[in-house]
Amino acid sequence: MQRKVIISCAVTGSADSPGKNPAVPVTPEQIAQSSIDAAKAGAAVVHIHVRDPHTTKPSMDGALYREVVERIRSSGTDVLINLTTGPGARFEHDPQDPTKAGPASTLRGPEERVKHVLELRPDICSLDMGSLNMGSRVFINTPAHLQTMAIAIRDTDVLPELEVFETGHLLLAKRMIETGHIKGPGMFQICLGIAWGQPATPEAMTYMRSLLPPASPWFAFGISLHQFPMVAQAVLLGGHVRVGLEDNLYLAKGKLAPSNAALVEKAADIIAILGDTVATPAEAREILGLTAARN
Repeated sequence: MQRKVIISCAVTGSADSPGKNPAVPVTPEQIAQSSIDAAKAGAAVVHIHVRDPHTTKPSMDGALYREVVERIRSSGTDVLINLTTGPGARFEHDPQDPTKAGPASTLRGPEERVKHVLELRPDICSLDMGSLNMGSRVFINTPAHLQTMAIAIRDTDVLPELEVFETGHLLLAKRMIETGHIKGPGMFQICLGIAWGQPATPEAMTYMRSLLPPASPWFAFGISLHQFPMVAQAVLLGGHVRVGLEDNLYLAKGKLAPSNAALVEKAADIIAILGDTVATPAEAREILGLTAARN
């Protein structure tokens, strides 16, 4: 029996990637248009970060988020909007004084990290369910901060995408569902291949899936060269998929992706080859238990 598989497209992230692939969108207009194009290619969800248009660096400017959201909503597409809450969690030590934050740290309070979500009321927002050594820095999400963010998201009636980079994150998410900080059954995003989290392997995805609450819809992705193998693996295991230029800059080995839409189209082809069909935004809302599109 054919299953409806949701494609989520992460259109631009926080990495220093615009200089590596000119297709990575930077300005609000570019991010919105890339989201709309991804939706036309088959993405039912678009996951959105914003960048400083002048420096291309990651930003937490609420006005940038607002412009992106308004452009997408006014375009006529009913794609589900998923805003990140990840910025504001990076930490590195000051090399001269390890008791202080270094110049690359971006730590912010939980209220600031969800402010744009409360103001714009997207369908979905990400919630990174723990801390992690990420490359040379630390990605910090303390349980107390996560509880504050989760309550604000819950009370705004936005669906949190519970991003889990290793098993401890998943177990904490389950605990916060039990305590009522997060509405059950929870929607999970299994994030694979990020240093130093779970590797992008079939065994790692299968194990993470085995720990999920039984009724929880779930997505998975792998970064870089693992993106499309993990698309196939997630479909085979009964999950939904995420692709996009946030996670991977290439369409094939040695071939830069020309757009987010091209990555979505390739994911859609994989889903079709495996015998399933791509979910529309309306079908995605039904699968995820959401109401009609927000204006």
